[in-house]
Amino acid sequence: MNMEFERKLAIPMEVKERFPVTEKIAQTVEKRQAELQKIFRGEDNRLILVIGPCSADREDAMLDYLGRLRPVADRVAEKLFIVPRIYTNKPRTTGDGYKGILHQPDPNGKPDLYKGIITTRALHMQAVRDYGFSCADEMLYPENHKYIDDLLAYVAVGARSVEDQQHRLTASGIEVPVGMKNPTSGDLSIMMNAVQTAQHKHSFIYRGWAAHSQGNPFAHAILRGYTNKQGHAMPNYHYEDLRRVFDLYAERELSNPALLIDTNHANSGKDPFEQPRIIREVMDCRRYSGDIERLVKGFMVESYLEDGNQPVGGTCYGKSITDACLGWEKTERLIYDIADAL
Repeated sequence: MNMEFERKLAIPMEVKERFPVTEKIAQTVEKRQAELQKIFRGEDNRLILVIGPCSADREDAMLDYLGRLRPVADRVAEKLFIVPRIYTNKPRTTGDGYKGILHQPDPNGKPDLYKGIITTRALHMQAVRDYGFSCADEMLYPENHKYIDDLLAYVAVGARSVEDQQHRLTASGIEVPVGMKNPTSGDLSIMMNAVQTAQHKHSFIYRGWAAHSQGNPFAHAILRGYTNKQGHAMPNYHYEDLRRVFDLYAERELSNPALLIDTNHANSGKDPFEQPRIIREVMDCRRYSGDIERLVKGFMVESYLEDGNQPVGGTCYGKSITDACLGWEKTERLIYDIADAL
């Protein structure tokens, strides 16, 4: 193999023993998991808001964000269930660029995978312990999920991963809701195939073990827009798109039909300042149709402390080094606007 193996990294059990879940943390995680499940079953009418930076590139800025978000989440708790994004892995289409805190705990430094594993678990644990937030992370690498599976409220499978069978099979064994994004091609059948696969039982190989999953009834769809043959960003959050997903769920008779709208990425053309407008349009669609109201469970929003983004190595605290985000002032206003509209 044209590959150099440096050393064997710590297995998940070793990392969990170093950062054990206390009874209080476990109770917080279980309570939030139960609340989310009720929303996906249609027993709780609150909207879900998965919100936070494109990538959790700095521990201090991420914790600062959570500290600001906590009182806002408490004020809107009767209408919105807020799940912060702590995305510790970032897909790189070409292999270049920042790959997330799991790979580079110091964005300006060299990859340190062991430190990245520790940093990732410690950050998710601190979010629960100090702020009462079990959070969302993207399952970019299924084999890494076990390092933080006991701390998460929500898992996302990205547009480049949704066609991969290992992601689908792993999602079938996860207890929390797993969102399957439409692929970059925009083919909704691929997204729905992923949801259907994740809701079924499977036997497969996972981390060298023979694994048997029970199926995840809370696997669901996420619309994030797509790219056409000319390379142009194409949105798919309009009424006709939502109606199409509703019909696809009905055709397949899947459990707990649900849809989240990713308001950035191709839906906004990566213009984060379009996110409030997109949410307003989808909210209008929910008011217009009872079917759409029941289907659309919430939104994904990319938000950080400062507007926009900067290159890796930039010195602006709390500004994204990956996709551009809404700054905190606009974020706070958006959350209150959504709550007021319900």
